[in-house]
Amino acid sequence: MNTTSTLLGTWRLVPVVVIESVTLVPPLADALVRGGLACVEVTLRTPDALNAVRSFAKRTNLLAGAGSVRTAQQVDQAVDAGARFIVSPGFSDGVVHRCRDLDVPVLPGVATATEVMRAFDADLDVVKVFPASGLGGPAGVRTLAAPFPSMRFVPTGGIGPSELAEYLRIPAVLAVGGSWMVSPELLRKGRFDEIARLTRDAVEVAAEVQSR
Repeated sequence: MNTTSTLLGTWRLVPVVVIESVTLVPPLADALVRGGLACVEVTLRTPDALNAVRSFAKRTNLLAGAGSVRTAQQVDQAVDAGARFIVSPGFSDGVVHRCRDLDVPVLPGVATATEVMRAFDADLDVVKVFPASGLGGPAGVRTLAAPFPSMRFVPTGGIGPSELAEYLRIPAVLAVGGSWMVSPELLRKGRFDEIARLTRDAVEVAAEVQSR
């Protein structure tokens, strides 16, 4: 397992951010660190997303990645901006191959056993399950993971704090991605203390699950 995957497995949480303005990065980064997290996935869904990746990447106390990456060109742009890992909504051979060329970790999205087998063929050992809530929640992740004991999964999509512990208890789950800690509404209202609190709560849940 590569270094980035090891770190994600240590934190067991990946805050997934849709950010409208790069000016939000400094207070958001501070809030995540105050909450006990040192990673962030910036989705490439807004005009300022790459600038946000670039700003996060300047922080020595954060591991910044890019999400919603759909093309090899976006891989280049994200890595040039400082992204340390790449996350895709689905499985793209072009994205996976370009990440391998650049030696950057990639978490392609999977929703079926066929896609997990494609990940095996690409010599990957960690994939994102998306959208986790639409695939049956924790029970669906367990079912998908059962035939693949050496694959690790990062469920993302529609997950909230009430399901976090159940996902994290699944042995095949490396980490959980979610936006409830960093929702667009909280960012829009500048509620960074609330972001720090929600992050801290999630970190405590992850630590409690890990200790059992």
